[in-house]
Amino acid sequence: MDKPYAESCQQNRDPILAVLREVFADRSYVLEIGSGTGQHAVYFAAELPHLRWQTGDVPLHHPGIRMWLADAALPNVLPPIALDVNQTHWRNGRYDAVFSANTLHIMSWAEVEKCFDGIADVLEPGGVLAIYGPFNYNGRFTSESNARFDAWLKARDPASGVRDFEAVDALARDRGLVLQQDIAMPANNRTLVWVRG
Repeated sequence: MDKPYAESCQQNRDPILAVLREVFADRSYVLEIGSGTGQHAVYFAAELPHLRWQTGDVPLHHPGIRMWLADAALPNVLPPIALDVNQTHWRNGRYDAVFSANTLHIMSWAEVEKCFDGIADVLEPGGVLAIYGPFNYNGRFTSESNARFDAWLKARDPASGVRDFEAVDALARDRGLVLQQDIAMPANNRTLVWVRG
């Protein structure tokens, strides 16, 4: 099999890295929910060597992630754990940071809720959660491109779609997470940062 490649990871990695340098500066052990190709994991782990980076995704994506890990040969990136938000076995670990990029809009809302349940289980007190992706505000798209993206997502899976910031923040608050930053990113995306109280 060829090593998987996502152009979006290449395009968004530096803006995300700039945020993670700040919000994960004093963190040590990160769980990535939805490692996808593995590109983000190896890039961020190389640039942030003080972090131990735990990759995680559904087993279907593990071979591709392992290829990226093997080529990078970094001591601080761990092989992927099986992480399906509908399952609970991934909730056994303890992390002082959680990162996820471009995942909430491909899940159903019920899965987003389960994802936050799991984050509440694994994130230590004082831990930092950083989530990157597109969000709506006040029930409205922030750009025409996000509206088109939402239509494309729903054509593929009616349960998916760009999430409302207010609904996601309410989920986080209900689980003891306090919003710290809402950072504008290129291509009409955001990085949302919470801290567990």
